[in-house]
Amino acid sequence: MSKTSHDLVVEAKAAIREVSLDEARRLIQNGATVLDVREPGEFAAGHLPGAMNIPRGLLEFKLAGTPELNDPRRPILVYCKTSGRAALATVVLQTMGVANAVSLAGGFDAWAAEDLPIDRPAPIDFE
Repeated sequence: MSKTSHDLVVEAKAAIREVSLDEARRLIQNGATVLDVREPGEFAAGHLPGAMNIPRGLLEFKLAGTPELNDPRRPILVYCKTSGRAALATVVLQTMGVANAVSLAGGFDAWAAEDLPIDRPAPIDFE
C-alpha cells in the first residue's frame, strides 16, 4: 500500500528535532533565521516577527540562492500552520546539507494560541 501524507509527516518528525514555543523564542532572540514554509496568502495574513516566506513547494529551488539559509552558524527555525509541512521542509533542508534547521512544534497555530507576537502587514491602500 502507498504511504499517505500523514505517514510521510510521521517519518519526517522522527528524523528531525522539533522545538517548543519557549525554545523557539530563545532561538529567535539569539538571531535564528525564521522560515515560514506556508503559502504567500497564509504568510500575508500573519507570521512570526522577522520571518521570511519560502513556500514548501519552492524550498529546494530557492535554497542555494538564499544566504540566510546557508550560514552553518545560524540556526533556522522552520514553521507552517500546524507543523506537518515544516517537518517535511526540515527533512529536505537536512538532506540538502543544512544541519542547523529545527521545526516549531505546533506551528503558527500554537504560536498564535499563546498570543505571542505576530506581524501582520498593513493592507494595501489603493487610494
